[in-house]
Amino acid sequence: MLAAVAPFSPNPVEFAVGGFVSWIVLRIAGTPTMPTAVLFVLLWQWLQTFARAVLGLIDGEDMARGVFGPWVLDAYWYMLTSIVVLAIAFRVVLATLRPSAPDQIVAHLGWRPIDLFLVYLGALFIAYAARLAGAALPALDQPMDAVARLKAGVLFVLFASVMSSNRGLGFLVAAVLIELAVGFSGFLAEFRGVFFVLFIAAVAVRIRWTGMTTALAAVAAIALAVLALFWTSVKSDFRVFATGSDESQNIKVPVDVRLGYLGNRLISPGEIDWSEASYLLVHRLAYVDIFGSVIGVKSVAPEQGDLRQWGDALAHVFQPRILFPNKPPLSDTEVFVRLARGDTAEQMRAATSISVGYLAENYADLGFPGMLLGVFAIGAVLGLICRYFATRALPWVVSQGLIVAFLYAVAGNGVEVSLPKLLGAGVMISVVYAVLGPSSPCRSACAGSTNGRQWPVAKKFCVDRPGRHRRRAIEAAARRLAVVIRG
Repeated sequence: MLAAVAPFSPNPVEFAVGGFVSWIVLRIAGTPTMPTAVLFVLLWQWLQTFARAVLGLIDGEDMARGVFGPWVLDAYWYMLTSIVVLAIAFRVVLATLRPSAPDQIVAHLGWRPIDLFLVYLGALFIAYAARLAGAALPALDQPMDAVARLKAGVLFVLFASVMSSNRGLGFLVAAVLIELAVGFSGFLAEFRGVFFVLFIAAVAVRIRWTGMTTALAAVAAIALAVLALFWTSVKSDFRVFATGSDESQNIKVPVDVRLGYLGNRLISPGEIDWSEASYLLVHRLAYVDIFGSVIGVKSVAPEQGDLRQWGDALAHVFQPRILFPNKPPLSDTEVFVRLARGDTAEQMRAATSISVGYLAENYADLGFPGMLLGVFAIGAVLGLICRYFATRALPWVVSQGLIVAFLYAVAGNGVEVSLPKLLGAGVMISVVYAVLGPSSPCRSACAGSTNGRQWPVAKKFCVDRPGRHRRRAIEAAARRLAVVIRG
């Protein structure tokens, strides 16, 4: 399909190769034991890059002839290459992961959906309380943010358990609706997270692909697209309505009033210019032009000093706010102005910050191909953290849930995330989750004794809990799933 469309693009080679890179990434990182969340991170960053070729096809304009200059084409190739290198780094670190033991793989089949839904509601409350605590005590902002983001892992456990056991679909739908309401009530597009976790869970448990599965997947994909287009069309007006200003993120309007405003807009679809919203969504998704600006600035007026971005990132990591309460807050906009010489007027009017992204920051410090060393190092660090969680004394679905929560927290924004936030959040979240979880690896979370302490959930929801009438079915599923995972 891409080969058929490429000749009609102003950049046919870039379009064809860019589409082919997604297959390359999956071939590199698609090992039997690779956590599904890793594939999400890689494909999400690929989509943000390839969207620039799609945007060129829509505009009918060569990437090198746009307002951001000829360097955009270089940025496109550098980003595609970086994503391949990132996939290689994950492959190097995670390719030797051993499959989980059969009882770990099927432990969740004996868990009641109602129990998991109650755990999710508890995680929702804890996330809200953690946000409030972080706002009240800035020194605790980072660890509290890590605690709040654990909710994504709980969502994964709920979704994976429901889809693999075919029980409790109503609880899955209820969780999705709650997340949509919470996501739309905020300032940013947080509603998309529940769809990402849902898709990751569906792939992770290898659900049986039937006609009904295809229909449900299509409905979910269409719902995500429609909601994304809706948010793109109303977000500017909604932010002004919620804050009473176009230069603030301090929400003043109660949540019920905010949801009412969005509901009124949603039931009036005729007032939305869906064509313009579609174009703006693709334009927002493509995150290459800013990198092109960084290349242009570096080639014309390079910044003085060596490795400033990496230095700032490491200083951010090794100076946690809980020990250094006077540490100045990170400013993505300041880096944007310094590296890209960008105009922040639009961001100020939208009351949002803008980042050049961690790939552009690597280029600013190391150039090309030197930046690939930095990208490989980032992938290796993230991979080692994922490996740590994957080898803990936990049921398979829980360890995968921790990886989902971790990667979505540090890389959910894809190539947009800044280098200090990527490394800082990665280290802080991994430390918090490691403190909360078991300290020693174990191949069986439900055995009578373990090599390390178990999480309470591993003890409560052990595979031995199902009644005798379900034991044979679970053992058969364990054998089938173990064969699949072991390749």
